[in-house]
Amino acid sequence: MSAIQNHLQNITNELPQGVTLVAVSKYHPASDILEAYHAGQRVFGENLAREMQNKHDILPKDIQWHFIGHLQKNKVKYIAPFVSMIQSVDSIQLLQEIDRQAAKHNRIIPCLLQIHVAQEQTKFGLTFQECLDLLEEGSWRQLTHIRIDGIMGIATHTEDTSLIRKEFQSLNNLFKQVKETYFLNDDNFSYKSWGMSDDYQLALQENSNTIRIGSAIFGNRPSKESLQ
Repeated sequence: MSAIQNHLQNITNELPQGVTLVAVSKYHPASDILEAYHAGQRVFGENLAREMQNKHDILPKDIQWHFIGHLQKNKVKYIAPFVSMIQSVDSIQLLQEIDRQAAKHNRIIPCLLQIHVAQEQTKFGLTFQECLDLLEEGSWRQLTHIRIDGIMGIATHTEDTSLIRKEFQSLNNLFKQVKETYFLNDDNFSYKSWGMSDDYQLALQENSNTIRIGSAIFGNRPSKESLQ
C-alpha cells in the first residue's frame, strides 16, 4: 500500500457514516489521483478549471469532480460538461453563468454557496447577510440548470481551536436558518461542507458532512508552476 493509500484509509476509517470525503488533488499529478482512486476514492476537488478539465480528460470517468476554488465566470465553460458539484459559488452572477453553461449540455449542476466566515480578508465568499439577501431576492429560483445543495465555508487558519469551532458553529447555524427558510422540503439541500486537513475533526464535531482534505492524504502539494 502506498503512502497516499495508507493516509486515505486512515482517514476514511475514522469518518462517520454519511460523510463525504473530497480528496483535494489540486496541483497533484494524475498519478497521485490514480493511487487514491485504486484505493476506492471517487470524489476529488480541484480549484483551477483548466487543470480540472485536463485531469478529467485522462482519468477514469466515474470520478466525481468537485470545484472548490474561486471560479471566474469565463472559466465555467471548461468544467460545465462534467463537473459533479461547484462548491464555491459566491454571487448570483456566477450562478447565472453556471446555469447558462449547464443548459448547453442539458445538465443540472449542483452548487454550494460559499460563505466567508474566516478572519482572513483574502478568503472569498458571501457574508452571512449577502447569502440571505441572495436567497431572499429570489432570481435564483428561475435558474433551471443549477441546484443549490448547501453551503461551504473555510475557517480561519489559526491554532485557536475555539475560534475555529465558533466559525463552524456559525456555519451550521446559517445552514439551519437557510434550510428552514428556503429549502425546508428540498432533500437535496443537505451539504454542510466545512473542514480541511488541519481542522476536519473539529468540523465533524460541528455537524459537517462534507470535508475537503488534501495534504493529509497527498502530502504537501507541489507548486502550481511544477505542473507547467
